[in-house]
Amino acid sequence: MRIYLDRLPNDKKKRLEFRQLLRAMPHTAGFTNSPIIIRDGDVAEVRSHEHALLQCMDIILGSMYFRLNDMHLVIPEGLEQRGKRTVAKEKLYEYIIENINDIVPNFNIFETTSVQDETEPECYWNHAYRHWRYIPE
Repeated sequence: MRIYLDRLPNDKKKRLEFRQLLRAMPHTAGFTNSPIIIRDGDVAEVRSHEHALLQCMDIILGSMYFRLNDMHLVIPEGLEQRGKRTVAKEKLYEYIIENINDIVPNFNIFETTSVQDETEPECYWNHAYRHWRYIPE
């Protein structure tokens, strides 16, 4: 696996520690029986605005963030309807959810996807789609 991180805002030492943590992930309990390998040169920092694929990911993740935080409902002050970008982000979100529902029927973005086979946690690596709902403490 190769990991391309947008430039990290930390000092050099913290950035190095984080990259080492990522490289060590395949050796943790959660990765038992996973096919994932992360070599030394597989974690890199890049400028996302210089990479078309990373820009696309920013747009996709941004539309999901937008919807999860109810920003799709916001009408800017002084206007009577939502802005064009807001509508576009909501349409992208709906398209993404429609495609995920083809893979995971009745998918709910507000819930972590269920375990399809409780007896084998390593089966996660074989699922067509997994979704984890992050809830900060």
